Amino acid sequence: MKKILLSFFCISLFFSSYAQESPYKTSAWKDGAIITGAVGLNVLGFTFIQNKEALTEAEVAALNKNDIAGINRWAAGNYSEKADAISYIPFYAALGMPLVFLPSEAERKNFGQISVLFVETMAVTGVFYTMTAGLIDKSRPLVYNENLPFGERAEGGAQRSFIAGHTAVATAGTFFAAKVFNDFHPDSKAIPYVWGGATGISVLMGYLRTKAGKHFLTDNIAGFVVGAASGILIPELHKKGNERLDLYPTATYNLNGTGINTKGLALSYKF
Repeated sequence: MKKILLSFFCISLFFSSYAQESPYKTSAWKDGAIITGAVGLNVLGFTFIQNKEALTEAEVAALNKNDIAGINRWAAGNYSEKADAISYIPFYAALGMPLVFLPSEAERKNFGQISVLFVETMAVTGVFYTMTAGLIDKSRPLVYNENLPFGERAEGGAQRSFIAGHTAVATAGTFFAAKVFNDFHPDSKAIPYVWGGATGISVLMGYLRTKAGKHFLTDNIAGFVVGAASGILIPELHKKGNERLDLYPTATYNLNGTGINTKGLALSYKF
């Protein structure tokens, strides 16, 4: 995923100077800072994910489906290698969404700018995913499947059900594409179908990840919300005429001035 996003970012640097007739306004310094800050937070989040501890034998034995909320309980024990494999098709397709704009002249002329917005969208989506998956301990549905080997149920990677990363990425990619199409072609009769297709792909991803035993329903709902928000808001924040809305990287410093305590992204609105 990181290699794909890096490729789009490099391509965008080459094409960005040719942007014209675009509904968006971008800034190399500002957007570069946002992407850099988001990538830094992603690295931190992945560190949390990699350091997740496995469950003990006693902890696995103590798991009980009846302790799960009713909205999620029906998925406990799900497991499907086939569904897991199929889910990577829309996942990688979402990462290549900017390519769908190449046939259109208006978008092609602004491909570099669109790529910058796409990288920013995925980077912000990644922050929400890596931080929640890394800091929140929640067993995947497959952990409740007693037919699976103990090691597969107990491993640290099986304890990051929230949020659904695949669903967040698929939704961010498809909703980003729908939003960009909407903004470049506001009078197109195809707009309802484009948004419908984006929603359909996102729902399909959620279904596949639940069937695979990777995430519960609420995990997928959270992933959908994060992906949809990123896919819509990042382009919207860059629309010409929306200067009152602003997204920027932030950092806080400790009182004795020895270094940075926290860093992240902030959204502001000027009245």
